[in-house]
Amino acid sequence: MRDDPTFVEQIQRDLQDVRWLGPEEIRSRARRRSQRRIVVATVALALAGVSAVAVAAPRKSAPPVPPAAAPSASPTRHEITSDALLQPADLPQQVDVQLSQSGLGEPVLLDHMLGACRTSQGRSNGWLHSILSRSQTLVPKRAAAVLTQSDGLITQDLYRLPPEAAIQLLATMDDLVAPCAEWTSVGEYKVQGATGTGTASATHRWAVIQRDFAGDGAALLRHTGSQPVDQKTGKPIAAPPRPTTTAVVRVGDLITVLTLRQTGIEVDLPRLAEVAARRMCVAANPAC
Repeated sequence: MRDDPTFVEQIQRDLQDVRWLGPEEIRSRARRRSQRRIVVATVALALAGVSAVAVAAPRKSAPPVPPAAAPSASPTRHEITSDALLQPADLPQQVDVQLSQSGLGEPVLLDHMLGACRTSQGRSNGWLHSILSRSQTLVPKRAAAVLTQSDGLITQDLYRLPPEAAIQLLATMDDLVAPCAEWTSVGEYKVQGATGTGTASATHRWAVIQRDFAGDGAALLRHTGSQPVDQKTGKPIAAPPRPTTTAVVRVGDLITVLTLRQTGIEVDLPRLAEVAARRMCVAANPAC
């Protein structure tokens, strides 16, 4: 009898030590592996900026080969590049970009005071939330080295939203503004250099004054405020504010909010909104 086993005999001995999986355990492992593939596929789609709507069950047979496809449409844009914003050359006077920033999930803010008016009545502020955004403030040339956003000539916020939300924003603008057609704000004030404080009041009004002058839809929002007065004496405590005008423009899934600040410099905001809409085309879905 031979001491050395043949190759076949060695395999037979080795197989005796192998633990074979039962049918139920094989199916269980296959299900777990399939689930892991689905999770990985969903994450990959999310990172690419594509919404994963559903994952189909595996086919039992190979699908038929589709005919040669026509050239595909433009790929979905996700990032908002700086060339989608207004450029200094777009304004009639010389300006600099003083402040610029980007954000994720930011609210589409039309007017801080408008939001305060709505919440004071127990309503939501009405702001939709964007997917991502870019903003900038344009200031006159030779302006002070350090400015806040309110010191600028024009502020621009550019937001990417789900397409339905972008359409909804302009469609419901009148309903958003209606509760604040006339609103009186009351709050404490302190005169610079004086001791003590007082309580002042002022009346604010908002109205949509123009529609559909740029892009795929647009609205011009005007805010006016009365001269603030001391509630006890009725005496004015500050000069009346200049009206603030805001243009809201949609191009595809993008919304831009252009606010003309209280600088005393005349700017044709509807015309500037048309320029902004053309700039937005480089980042909009669908492409212009």
